[in-house]
Amino acid sequence: MAAASMSLATNPTKTPTTLPTHHHRLPPNLRPITTLRSSVSSSSYSSSFLALRIAARTATAKACFSMEGFDGTRSDKDEVLKAVKGALGNCLSETNFDETVLGLTSKIRGKVRDIYQSGEYLVLVTTDRQSTFDRVLASIPFKGQVLNETSLWWFEKTQHIAPNAVVAAPDKNFTIAKKCSIFPVEFVGSTDTSLWTVYKNGVRNYCGNALPDGLVKNQKLLANILTPTTKAADHDVPVTPDEIIEHGLMTKADYNEVSRKALCLFEYGQLELQHVALEHGLILVDTKYEFGKASDGTILLVDEVHTPDSSRYWITQSYKERFQNGLEPENVDKVDLIGLDSDLHYQDI
Repeated sequence: MAAASMSLATNPTKTPTTLPTHHHRLPPNLRPITTLRSSVSSSSYSSSFLALRIAARTATAKACFSMEGFDGTRSDKDEVLKAVKGALGNCLSETNFDETVLGLTSKIRGKVRDIYQSGEYLVLVTTDRQSTFDRVLASIPFKGQVLNETSLWWFEKTQHIAPNAVVAAPDKNFTIAKKCSIFPVEFVGSTDTSLWTVYKNGVRNYCGNALPDGLVKNQKLLANILTPTTKAADHDVPVTPDEIIEHGLMTKADYNEVSRKALCLFEYGQLELQHVALEHGLILVDTKYEFGKASDGTILLVDEVHTPDSSRYWITQSYKERFQNGLEPENVDKVDLIGLDSDLHYQDI
């Protein structure tokens, strides 16, 4: 789910703290891969998941560069650029653990994540693949690590608002999660993307939200709003809360709970990160949240949280001046890449 507003966020390249592991939630064959710093030669490891652990270490060996302590100084930026350039030929672009690790089945290759099933759990590998418009363009060194560890940090920070599906994180690009029945609804809103597109064409009620006259592009909204979408054949379709319930996408009770959690998550992100605004200089413009329902009926936060892939970030320092001068905000997300790919896409057509 996403809220259309602007909030302050930490630098998305900062390495988050790994979530605590809850061994009692895992079957015995999954427990061995949850202790990151233990020796892989330990006799307590089952052979199949020892293989997964070794495979994970091998696949993410290129991510040995640590971003811990990165604070955006010139020397830090030079160090990051040097590490990225050195890893250009060694990205984590593809995995095939279902062929080599017993107990992992049914690989699903998403745009960014490779997902494996293991009983009641999923093993999610966040690769370095970069996609726009449902197609993969290239791979970017450390991208998967940044996405995975950013999400893990936020999942831990927001557990008091919404329980999540994460069980363990056995390596930088790996997450073990509970299987959930995912709600076929996302909430994405912004004055700059789909919201601005319809607003400039005269729409003043969008996804159940009444919008005032007089807004301009990239302007901060008066309050956070949720703009639900659901998947059609090849694109997202905006829907109102009433349509979600009428079409059976979610029950009224589930929608009300998820909507409340989504708004609380976004508000928490704003309040939590205001104190680091001057230090990191980022504005979280909008973001999406996805939820699912566990086998016991609990609604869980899933997928990713406040990552550069699921969110838009602007530079705080230049936003006001550029907005006043009618210029597009400086950004540190993939908006420019989307625009470039869009131009190339239409040229191909």
